[in-house]
Amino acid sequence: MRDLFDATYLKQVQLKNRFVRSASWEQMASDDGRMNDRLFAVYENLAKGQVGLIITSYTFVALDGQPNPGMLGIYDDRGHDDYRALTEMVHGHGSAIVMQIVYGGTQTFFNPLDRTILGPSAVAEMATGVVAKEANQPEIHDLVKAFGDAAIRAKNAGFDGVQIHCAHGYSFGQWLSPYHNRRSDLYGGSIENRARIIFETYEEIRRRCGLHFLVMIKINSEDFVADGATFEDCRFVCRELARRGIDAVEISGGVFAAEERLRWARPHVVNSEDEAYFAPYAAQIAAEIDVPVILVGGLKSLEVMERLLAETKIEYFSMARALMTEPGLIQRWMKGDRRASKCVSCNQCRHPQGNICILRRQV
Repeated sequence: MRDLFDATYLKQVQLKNRFVRSASWEQMASDDGRMNDRLFAVYENLAKGQVGLIITSYTFVALDGQPNPGMLGIYDDRGHDDYRALTEMVHGHGSAIVMQIVYGGTQTFFNPLDRTILGPSAVAEMATGVVAKEANQPEIHDLVKAFGDAAIRAKNAGFDGVQIHCAHGYSFGQWLSPYHNRRSDLYGGSIENRARIIFETYEEIRRRCGLHFLVMIKINSEDFVADGATFEDCRFVCRELARRGIDAVEISGGVFAAEERLRWARPHVVNSEDEAYFAPYAAQIAAEIDVPVILVGGLKSLEVMERLLAETKIEYFSMARALMTEPGLIQRWMKGDRRASKCVSCNQCRHPQGNICILRRQV
Protein backbone atom coordinates (compact mmCIF):
# COMPACT_ATOMS: atom_id res chain seq x y z
CA MET A 1 0.00 0.00 0.00
CA ARG A 2 1.40 3.38 -1.00
CA ASP A 3 2.11 5.97 1.70
CA LEU A 4 2.69 9.71 1.47
CA PHE A 5 6.01 9.28 3.25
CA ASP A 6 7.31 6.57 0.92
CA ALA A 7 10.78 7.01 -0.50
CA THR A 8 10.41 6.78 -4.28
CA TYR A 9 12.46 7.35 -7.40
CA LEU A 10 12.03 9.55 -10.44
CA LYS A 11 14.53 7.79 -12.66
CA GLN A 12 17.72 7.73 -10.58
CA VAL A 13 16.65 10.65 -8.35
CA GLN A 14 15.46 9.50 -4.95
CA LEU A 15 12.64 11.45 -3.30
CA LYS A 16 12.25 10.98 0.44
CA ASN A 17 8.48 11.49 0.33
CA ARG A 18 5.67 12.26 -2.12
CA PHE A 19 5.43 15.97 -1.30
CA VAL A 20 6.45 18.54 -3.90
CA ARG A 21 6.89 22.26 -3.61
CA SER A 22 5.10 23.55 -6.68
CA ALA A 23 6.75 26.46 -8.47
CA SER A 24 5.74 29.75 -6.87
CA TRP A 25 6.97 33.20 -7.87
CA GLU A 26 8.75 34.82 -4.92
CA GLN A 27 9.29 38.32 -6.43
CA MET A 28 12.64 38.49 -4.65
CA ALA A 29 15.29 38.05 -7.36
CA SER A 30 17.45 40.95 -8.52
CA ASP A 31 16.46 43.02 -11.54
CA ASP A 32 18.65 40.84 -13.76
CA GLY A 33 17.22 37.58 -12.38
CA ARG A 34 19.91 36.66 -9.87
CA MET A 35 19.72 34.83 -6.56
CA ASN A 36 20.21 36.71 -3.31
CA ASP A 37 20.30 35.88 0.40
CA ARG A 38 16.55 36.34 0.90
CA LEU A 39 15.70 34.01 -1.96
CA PHE A 40 18.32 31.48 -0.91
CA ALA A 41 16.73 31.40 2.55
CA VAL A 42 13.31 30.56 1.04
CA TYR A 43 14.72 27.39 -0.45
CA GLU A 44 16.80 26.58 2.59
CA ASN A 45 13.67 26.67 4.76
CA LEU A 46 11.86 24.36 2.33
CA ALA A 47 14.75 21.90 2.29
CA LYS A 48 15.06 21.97 6.08
CA GLY A 49 11.30 21.45 6.21
CA GLN A 50 11.71 18.06 4.51
CA VAL A 51 10.00 18.74 1.18
CA GLY A 52 10.83 15.76 -1.03
CA LEU A 53 11.08 17.63 -4.33
CA ILE A 54 11.48 21.39 -4.64
CA ILE A 55 10.51 23.00 -7.95
CA THR A 56 11.89 26.50 -8.26
CA SER A 57 9.79 29.49 -9.18
CA TYR A 58 9.45 30.05 -12.91
CA THR A 59 12.79 31.04 -14.37
CA PHE A 60 12.93 32.93 -17.66
CA VAL A 61 15.02 31.51 -20.49
CA ALA A 62 15.25 34.71 -22.58
CA LEU A 63 15.37 38.39 -21.65
CA ASP A 64 12.27 39.18 -23.72
CA GLY A 65 10.38 36.35 -22.02
CA GLN A 66 10.22 37.71 -18.46
CA PRO A 67 6.54 38.15 -17.49
CA ASN A 68 6.99 39.54 -13.95
CA PRO A 69 9.54 41.47 -11.87
CA GLY A 70 11.72 39.76 -9.30
CA MET A 71 11.92 36.53 -11.28
CA LEU A 72 14.87 34.20 -11.48
CA GLY A 73 16.58 34.03 -14.86
CA ILE A 74 18.72 31.44 -16.60
CA TYR A 75 19.25 33.17 -19.92
CA ASP A 76 23.06 33.25 -19.58
CA ASP A 77 25.88 31.63 -17.59
CA ARG A 78 26.37 34.34 -14.97
CA GLY A 79 24.12 32.72 -12.38
CA HIS A 80 26.02 29.42 -12.35
CA ASP A 81 27.84 29.81 -9.02
CA ASP A 82 24.71 30.94 -7.16
CA TYR A 83 22.65 28.10 -8.62
CA ARG A 84 25.41 25.61 -7.78
CA ALA A 85 25.36 26.82 -4.16
CA LEU A 86 21.56 26.44 -4.15
CA THR A 87 21.54 22.87 -5.43
CA GLU A 88 24.33 21.81 -3.10
CA MET A 89 22.45 23.25 -0.12
CA VAL A 90 19.18 21.52 -1.08
CA HIS A 91 20.91 18.20 -1.71
CA GLY A 92 22.72 18.57 1.59
CA HIS A 93 19.34 18.47 3.34
CA GLY A 94 18.29 15.37 1.42
CA SER A 95 15.82 17.01 -0.97
CA ALA A 96 15.80 17.01 -4.78
CA ILE A 97 15.49 20.20 -6.81
CA VAL A 98 14.17 20.88 -10.32
CA MET A 99 14.18 24.25 -12.09
CA GLN A 100 10.96 25.40 -13.76
CA ILE A 101 11.79 27.16 -17.03
CA VAL A 102 9.50 29.50 -18.94
CA TYR A 103 9.03 31.95 -21.77
CA GLY A 104 6.35 34.26 -20.43
CA GLY A 105 4.38 35.43 -23.44
CA THR A 106 1.79 38.20 -23.43
CA GLN A 107 0.06 37.44 -20.13
CA THR A 108 2.07 40.24 -18.57
CA PHE A 109 2.02 43.85 -17.41
CA PHE A 110 5.81 43.91 -17.03
CA ASN A 111 7.41 46.34 -19.52
CA PRO A 112 5.48 45.02 -22.53
CA LEU A 113 6.40 48.02 -24.70
CA ASP A 114 10.12 47.71 -24.01
CA ARG A 115 10.58 44.25 -25.49
CA THR A 116 9.50 42.06 -28.37
CA ILE A 117 7.25 39.32 -27.03
CA LEU A 118 6.92 36.33 -29.31
CA GLY A 119 3.74 34.28 -29.56
CA PRO A 120 1.87 31.96 -31.88
CA SER A 121 -0.27 34.74 -33.37
CA ALA A 122 -0.64 38.53 -33.14
CA VAL A 123 -3.77 38.64 -30.98
CA ALA A 124 -4.46 40.54 -27.77
CA GLU A 125 -4.10 38.58 -24.55
CA MET A 126 -7.51 38.29 -22.89
CA ALA A 127 -6.57 39.90 -19.57
CA THR A 128 -3.68 42.23 -20.39
CA GLY A 129 -4.42 43.29 -23.97
CA VAL A 130 -0.75 42.80 -24.90
CA VAL A 131 -0.27 41.66 -28.50
CA ALA A 132 2.53 39.25 -29.42
CA LYS A 133 4.73 39.33 -32.47
CA GLU A 134 3.83 36.21 -34.43
CA ALA A 135 6.93 34.04 -34.28
CA ASN A 136 8.45 32.99 -37.59
CA GLN A 137 10.28 29.72 -38.12
CA PRO A 138 13.79 31.02 -37.20
CA GLU A 139 12.35 32.62 -34.05
CA ILE A 140 10.64 29.35 -33.09
CA HIS A 141 13.96 27.57 -33.57
CA ASP A 142 15.72 30.15 -31.39
CA LEU A 143 13.08 29.83 -28.68
CA VAL A 144 13.38 26.04 -28.59
CA LYS A 145 17.17 26.42 -28.42
CA ALA A 146 16.83 28.90 -25.54
CA PHE A 147 15.03 26.23 -23.51
CA GLY A 148 17.77 23.76 -24.34
CA ASP A 149 20.44 26.27 -23.32
CA ALA A 150 18.64 26.91 -20.04
CA ALA A 151 18.30 23.20 -19.33
CA ILE A 152 21.99 22.47 -19.88
CA ARG A 153 22.87 25.41 -17.60
CA ALA A 154 20.57 23.95 -14.94
CA LYS A 155 22.18 20.53 -15.33
CA ASN A 156 25.68 21.98 -15.05
CA ALA A 157 24.63 23.81 -11.87
CA GLY A 158 23.56 20.55 -10.24
CA PHE A 159 19.78 20.60 -10.68
CA ASP A 160 18.14 17.19 -10.87
CA GLY A 161 16.02 18.28 -13.82
CA VAL A 162 13.85 20.96 -15.35
CA GLN A 163 10.11 21.47 -15.58
CA ILE A 164 8.74 23.05 -18.76
CA HIS A 165 6.04 25.58 -17.81
CA CYS A 166 3.04 25.04 -20.09
CA ALA A 167 0.33 26.21 -17.70
CA HIS A 168 -1.48 29.28 -16.38
CA GLY A 169 -1.62 31.27 -19.61
CA TYR A 170 2.08 31.65 -20.27
CA SER A 171 3.58 31.25 -23.72
CA PHE A 172 3.56 27.48 -24.27
CA GLY A 173 0.00 27.34 -22.98
CA GLN A 174 -0.86 30.03 -25.53
CA TRP A 175 0.47 27.84 -28.34
CA LEU A 176 -2.04 25.18 -27.28
CA SER A 177 -4.92 27.69 -27.14
CA PRO A 178 -7.04 28.13 -30.29
CA TYR A 179 -7.72 31.70 -29.18
CA HIS A 180 -4.03 32.58 -29.22
CA ASN A 181 -2.88 30.20 -31.93
CA ARG A 182 -4.52 31.08 -35.25
CA ARG A 183 -1.70 29.86 -37.46
CA SER A 184 -2.16 27.86 -40.64
CA ASP A 185 1.35 26.37 -40.81
CA LEU A 186 2.87 23.33 -39.07
CA TYR A 187 2.44 25.05 -35.69
CA GLY A 188 -1.29 25.79 -35.91
CA GLY A 189 -4.65 24.16 -36.48
CA SER A 190 -4.76 20.60 -35.12
CA ILE A 191 -3.66 19.82 -31.58
CA GLU A 192 -0.74 17.90 -33.09
CA ASN A 193 0.45 21.15 -34.67
CA ARG A 194 -0.40 23.46 -31.77
CA ALA A 195 1.67 21.22 -29.48
CA ARG A 196 4.59 20.92 -31.89
CA ILE A 197 6.74 23.58 -30.21
CA ILE A 198 6.33 21.76 -26.88
CA PHE A 199 7.40 18.43 -28.36
CA GLU A 200 10.36 20.06 -30.09
CA THR A 201 11.39 21.72 -26.82
CA TYR A 202 11.17 18.43 -24.95
CA GLU A 203 13.28 16.69 -27.59
CA GLU A 204 15.85 19.51 -27.57
CA ILE A 205 16.26 19.29 -23.80
CA ARG A 206 16.43 15.52 -23.85
CA ARG A 207 19.02 15.54 -26.65
CA ARG A 208 21.18 18.11 -24.89
CA CYS A 209 20.85 16.82 -21.31
CA GLY A 210 20.63 13.05 -21.73
CA LEU A 211 18.37 10.29 -20.49
CA HIS A 212 19.28 10.57 -16.81
CA PHE A 213 18.32 14.23 -16.41
CA LEU A 214 14.71 14.72 -15.32
CA VAL A 215 12.47 16.49 -17.81
CA MET A 216 9.00 17.32 -16.51
CA ILE A 217 6.09 19.49 -17.58
CA LYS A 218 3.41 21.54 -15.84
CA ILE A 219 0.29 21.76 -17.97
CA ASN A 220 -3.25 23.05 -17.70
CA SER A 221 -6.05 20.53 -17.44
CA GLU A 222 -8.14 23.25 -19.08
CA ASP A 223 -7.82 26.99 -19.57
CA PHE A 224 -11.43 27.51 -18.46
CA VAL A 225 -12.02 30.32 -20.98
CA ALA A 226 -13.81 30.39 -24.33
CA ASP A 227 -11.60 29.09 -27.16
CA GLY A 228 -8.91 28.08 -24.71
CA ALA A 229 -7.09 24.78 -24.46
CA THR A 230 -9.36 21.93 -23.40
CA PHE A 231 -8.94 18.78 -21.35
CA GLU A 232 -8.82 16.78 -24.58
CA ASP A 233 -5.84 18.91 -25.63
CA CYS A 234 -4.20 18.21 -22.27
CA ARG A 235 -4.80 14.47 -22.61
CA PHE A 236 -3.26 14.40 -26.07
CA VAL A 237 -0.14 16.30 -25.00
CA CYS A 238 0.36 14.14 -21.92
CA ARG A 239 -0.05 10.89 -23.86
CA GLU A 240 2.39 12.02 -26.54
CA LEU A 241 4.98 13.24 -24.02
CA ALA A 242 4.66 9.97 -22.12
CA ARG A 243 5.35 8.12 -25.36
CA ARG A 244 8.44 10.24 -25.89
CA GLY A 245 9.75 9.62 -22.36
CA ILE A 246 8.76 12.59 -20.17
CA ASP A 247 9.59 11.87 -16.53
CA ALA A 248 6.59 13.45 -14.74
CA VAL A 249 3.51 15.55 -15.47
CA GLU A 250 2.07 18.14 -13.07
CA ILE A 251 -1.61 18.89 -13.67
CA SER A 252 -2.93 22.39 -12.94
CA GLY A 253 -5.44 24.65 -14.69
CA GLY A 254 -6.76 28.09 -15.50
CA VAL A 255 -5.41 31.32 -16.96
CA PHE A 256 -5.52 34.84 -15.54
CA ALA A 257 -8.54 35.73 -17.68
CA ALA A 258 -10.57 32.87 -16.19
CA GLU A 259 -12.97 33.52 -13.34
CA GLU A 260 -11.16 33.60 -10.01
CA ARG A 261 -12.91 30.42 -8.90
CA LEU A 262 -11.41 28.60 -11.91
CA ARG A 263 -7.81 29.79 -11.66
CA TRP A 264 -4.84 27.84 -10.33
CA ALA A 265 -4.73 29.65 -6.95
CA ARG A 266 -8.38 29.64 -5.96
CA PRO A 267 -9.39 31.68 -2.92
CA HIS A 268 -11.06 30.60 0.30
CA VAL A 269 -10.08 26.93 0.34
CA VAL A 270 -11.05 26.41 3.96
CA ASN A 271 -12.63 22.93 3.97
CA SER A 272 -11.22 19.61 2.81
CA GLU A 273 -14.10 19.45 0.28
CA ASP A 274 -12.64 22.54 -1.43
CA GLU A 275 -9.17 21.06 -1.84
CA ALA A 276 -7.68 19.19 -4.79
CA TYR A 277 -9.84 20.93 -7.38
CA PHE A 278 -7.82 19.52 -10.29
CA ALA A 279 -7.94 15.96 -8.93
CA PRO A 280 -10.53 14.58 -11.40
CA TYR A 281 -8.35 15.67 -14.33
CA ALA A 282 -5.12 14.42 -12.79
CA ALA A 283 -6.71 11.08 -11.88
CA GLN A 284 -7.83 10.51 -15.45
CA ILE A 285 -4.42 11.43 -16.85
CA ALA A 286 -2.74 9.14 -14.32
CA ALA A 287 -4.98 6.27 -15.43
CA GLU A 288 -4.05 6.84 -19.08
CA ILE A 289 -0.25 7.23 -19.00
CA ASP A 290 2.57 5.20 -17.52
CA VAL A 291 4.32 8.29 -16.17
CA PRO A 292 4.13 9.73 -12.64
CA VAL A 293 1.44 12.39 -12.28
CA ILE A 294 1.74 15.23 -9.77
CA LEU A 295 -1.43 16.93 -8.51
CA VAL A 296 -1.48 20.60 -7.50
CA GLY A 297 -4.33 22.86 -6.47
CA GLY A 298 -5.49 23.83 -2.97
CA LEU A 299 -3.92 20.86 -1.18
CA LYS A 300 -3.62 21.41 2.57
CA SER A 301 -4.53 18.26 4.48
CA LEU A 302 -3.04 14.80 4.81
CA GLU A 303 -6.44 13.13 4.75
CA VAL A 304 -7.28 14.42 1.28
CA MET A 305 -3.92 13.37 -0.14
CA GLU A 306 -4.05 9.97 1.55
CA ARG A 307 -7.46 9.32 0.02
CA LEU A 308 -6.32 10.32 -3.45
CA LEU A 309 -3.20 8.20 -3.13
CA ALA A 310 -5.34 5.21 -2.20
CA GLU A 311 -8.10 5.73 -4.76
CA THR A 312 -6.20 6.98 -7.84
CA LYS A 313 -2.88 6.43 -9.61
CA ILE A 314 -1.65 9.94 -8.76
CA GLU A 315 1.89 9.58 -7.38
CA TYR A 316 2.85 12.99 -5.97
CA PHE A 317 1.20 15.99 -4.34
CA SER A 318 2.33 19.54 -4.94
CA MET A 319 1.77 22.60 -2.77
CA ALA A 320 2.66 26.28 -3.10
CA ARG A 321 0.63 28.53 -0.80
CA ALA A 322 0.55 25.94 2.01
CA LEU A 323 4.35 25.89 2.04
CA MET A 324 4.57 29.68 1.81
CA THR A 325 2.60 29.75 5.05
CA GLU A 326 4.53 26.88 6.66
CA PRO A 327 7.84 25.91 5.04
CA GLY A 328 8.17 23.28 7.78
CA LEU A 329 4.75 21.74 7.14
CA ILE A 330 6.06 18.36 5.95
CA GLN A 331 8.37 18.09 8.94
CA ARG A 332 5.44 18.87 11.24
CA TRP A 333 3.41 16.10 9.64
CA MET A 334 6.35 13.70 9.93
CA LYS A 335 6.46 14.38 13.67
CA GLY A 336 2.81 13.33 14.02
CA ASP A 337 1.03 16.70 14.04
CA ARG A 338 -1.56 15.96 11.33
CA ARG A 339 -3.38 19.27 11.39
CA ALA A 340 -3.94 20.83 8.00
CA SER A 341 -1.87 23.77 6.80
CA LYS A 342 -2.62 27.10 8.40
CA CYS A 343 -3.04 28.67 4.94
CA VAL A 344 -6.52 30.14 4.42
CA SER A 345 -6.10 30.84 0.67
CA CYS A 346 -6.59 34.57 1.08
CA ASN A 347 -4.20 35.19 -1.83
CA GLN A 348 -2.63 38.13 -0.01
CA CYS A 349 0.81 36.57 -0.21
CA ARG A 350 1.80 38.76 -3.19
CA HIS A 351 3.68 41.88 -2.11
CA PRO A 352 6.00 44.23 -4.03
CA GLN A 353 8.76 43.61 -1.50
CA GLY A 354 8.47 39.85 -1.83
CA ASN A 355 5.68 37.30 -1.99
CA ILE A 356 5.36 36.18 1.61
CA CYS A 357 2.33 34.77 3.40
CA ILE A 358 0.49 37.52 5.25
CA LEU A 359 0.49 35.36 8.38
CA ARG A 360 4.28 35.27 8.31
CA ARG A 361 4.61 38.98 7.53
CA GLN A 362 2.69 39.72 10.73
CA VAL A 363 5.02 37.63 12.89
